[in-house]
Amino acid sequence: MTDIAFAEPTVQERGRRDYRAAGRFARHYVEMLVAMAVGMAVLMPLWSLALMPTGFELTDHIALHAMVMATDMSIGMGAWMRWRGHGWRSIGEMSAAMYLPFALVLVPYWLGAVTADGVMTAGHLLMLPAMLIAMLLRREEYAQAHHAQSHD
Repeated sequence: MTDIAFAEPTVQERGRRDYRAAGRFARHYVEMLVAMAVGMAVLMPLWSLALMPTGFELTDHIALHAMVMATDMSIGMGAWMRWRGHGWRSIGEMSAAMYLPFALVLVPYWLGAVTADGVMTAGHLLMLPAMLIAMLLRREEYAQAHHAQSHD
């Protein structure tokens, strides 16, 4: 039997590998933002059309509006993640990153400290670091090539 010695990767090779992984991580983040926007752009008008005959306006009920919007974004992002090979657990964690910011901002809204516009603005802005945190908790999953992932 022949012993094959495997050389340790050079600093330069490790640097290239880390650079590619960081690029995949960043690309994945942007892809999810686009998928969320598509989910919101496609589904929100459908809600408006469905509710039109009733006269019910989501914008008059900020908590419901925020949760419907988080749902629309979660559907778009979750569909994209599933298509890209992510498991249900990762999709659930990322979906929680859509709801949690709104849930947190609704408390000061109900106390009169934040306006309805403030809820929507803060909820969307807080979603960005919430998504990043969820991704960093599973850094390897989001930094690898999509085809290398398996469903759970």
